[in-house]
Amino acid sequence: MKIEEYLETLPKNILSGEDIHLSEKSFREIFRFVDLGEDDIFYHLGCGDERGIEIAVNEFKVKKAVGLDNNSEKIQQGKKILEEKNIQGELICKNIEESDISDASVILFWFTDDKIIKQMFEKFENLKPGTKVITIWGPLPNCLPDNVNFPYIVNKVPFKKAQNMQDQLLAIFGVKCIDFVTAWEFAERYTKSIGTPEIKNDRFLTIIQTLVIWINARNLGVTCGKEIPESIQTYIKIMKMNFDIDFEHLLNE
Repeated sequence: MKIEEYLETLPKNILSGEDIHLSEKSFREIFRFVDLGEDDIFYHLGCGDERGIEIAVNEFKVKKAVGLDNNSEKIQQGKKILEEKNIQGELICKNIEESDISDASVILFWFTDDKIIKQMFEKFENLKPGTKVITIWGPLPNCLPDNVNFPYIVNKVPFKKAQNMQDQLLAIFGVKCIDFVTAWEFAERYTKSIGTPEIKNDRFLTIIQTLVIWINARNLGVTCGKEIPESIQTYIKIMKMNFDIDFEHLLNE
């Protein structure tokens, strides 16, 4: 089957980002990366549970921390935990598109739904200058990142527009061209940053992400050389022979 068909077999909550939880270690990495502190008002959009809010309040001493999610069961459970621990964070059950985030100084935003991204991007553009929006894996659409510690990416208001996807991709990876080693390294960073009960095999996920990164870079003309590296060819064959997952059709000749 084609890789797109394989992705369609995965639970929708994996594809949308729902129930793919960041570890406490990842939250701390993100918060240190954006220099989160006592002057900040932090929003976690699509928070799921209370962990990010708890760490922001307890360890990074933010002025205010708010988690938004439309899953009422998770929000109620998270509120109970915060109350039991006497942590002064807010959890709100609401669609993020309808939320008031105008006082935010730092926002964590991890969604793949194009409709949600478009709606939220319009809200982000109207936030006060200097507001940081953290995304994972990819930046905000058509924007150059202000800072990258892959897979964590920061866009700061007002956003810097990218001239094209090539400029955006190279800005994310911080290189002049993308080879197999770069693709593997960044895919592995992403794999280590997320945790999900549905996907146990980290190496399998890393291989898929490596191929996606390298093939996208090749199709945009920003790989190091025109030839397909032996390692990429090998992994394409492994995915086809062992898992019946086809990547070859993605290679624009």
